[in-house]
Amino acid sequence: MQKTLEKIEVKRFDNPDETRTFPKGRLDLIHVGGMTIGRATFEPGWRWSTCVKPLVNTKSCEQAHVGYLVSGSLRTRMDDGSEMLGRPGDAVNIPPGHDGWVEGTETVVFIDFQGMKDYAKR
Repeated sequence: MQKTLEKIEVKRFDNPDETRTFPKGRLDLIHVGGMTIGRATFEPGWRWSTCVKPLVNTKSCEQAHVGYLVSGSLRTRMDDGSEMLGRPGDAVNIPPGHDGWVEGTETVVFIDFQGMKDYAKR
């Protein structure tokens, strides 16, 4: 017996299912294939600890992120002090327990395939 295939879906971030805004940034979410995929846009001067932390009231970002950096430079510091700098074209895995910020003057655009479902939820 042949298994029934799921339906084909096409979604665009230009017409997101949900948008969340916060100081110096926004998050556009699309739901496709049973997943929630986020496109985060962080302006120069954005930092998780000053722009998102007041919304979620946690010590550091508790979301895990697996994603792709489209533009800008994103610095991440883990709670243990280790750091990384993501640049355009980088695919990254960022475990929970971190702070992040835009490094430089270019807006960061980050596509996240894992950690945005509850990100910056009030």
